[in-house]
Amino acid sequence: MAVSVIPTLDLERAIAEQGYDVIVGFDEVGRGSLAGPVMVGAAAIWARDLGGFSGVRGGESGGRGESGESGDLDGAGAEAAGGAGGAGVAPLEVPKGVADSKMLTERKREAIFDELEQWCAAWAVGAASNTEIDEWGISYALGVAALRALAEVERKLGVGGAGSVGFSGSAGSAGGTLPKSLKIGAILDGPNDYITKALNTFDAPDVPIPADVTCKVKGDRHCATVATAAVIAKVTRDRLMVELAAQPQYAPYEWANNKGYGSVAHREAIAAYGPSDLHRLSWHLV
Repeated sequence: MAVSVIPTLDLERAIAEQGYDVIVGFDEVGRGSLAGPVMVGAAAIWARDLGGFSGVRGGESGGRGESGESGDLDGAGAEAAGGAGGAGVAPLEVPKGVADSKMLTERKREAIFDELEQWCAAWAVGAASNTEIDEWGISYALGVAALRALAEVERKLGVGGAGSVGFSGSAGSAGGTLPKSLKIGAILDGPNDYITKALNTFDAPDVPIPADVTCKVKGDRHCATVATAAVIAKVTRDRLMVELAAQPQYAPYEWANNKGYGSVAHREAIAAYGPSDLHRLSWHLV
């Protein structure tokens, strides 16, 4: 599949120039699936790593380093994290091979996954389960999933916060807690800011520093942080659906092939066997 547009860091730099210390790209995966969770990936970078910025106000200087570990849907975390550029560190560049996750083959996404994890100062994938989607609706579920990812990213960067429901990792360690005076800017793929709408609602996690969200249509094609978040989220969710497909009770639905989306074989299996406990019962399944 040909990649016609290569993402840049232009919007990230524009946000950094407005005084933001951290820029986080967000993208979702699984919105249209019939089964399994919806997930929102978050990929964070330090503004100072873009070059021409003086660093975090009042914080410590860390360094981009080793990748973190991943957790599970119940929120098992990774190693503590930070990630920042220091003197003599080359400005951050767009990671090689990154593009809109839908324009990359599954093999290509897997091939660049580890590199993208290490490129970020911190990353996380927040999830909302099928039952949460049924209870809340997809838009609010996406908002909660995104906030779960943001809370985890902030924890990895050292700004505190509770555990999240998702997968996470980071690069490097700041060696301590960073001040809450940090400014966090976000780029969200698409036209609708479901993140801010879900903030401070009953089911949303506490986020130490709310992000100021900029929506960018086709952000996964144009913004490197969003494209990175998209690939990380897509690979994370695909791996989960493949693991679930190996369990006998889910084998008839062929999730290893369709990843929970509404293929003909998937819908026929639902008609024949009925929905599983991981199907979205409020959706039109057959």
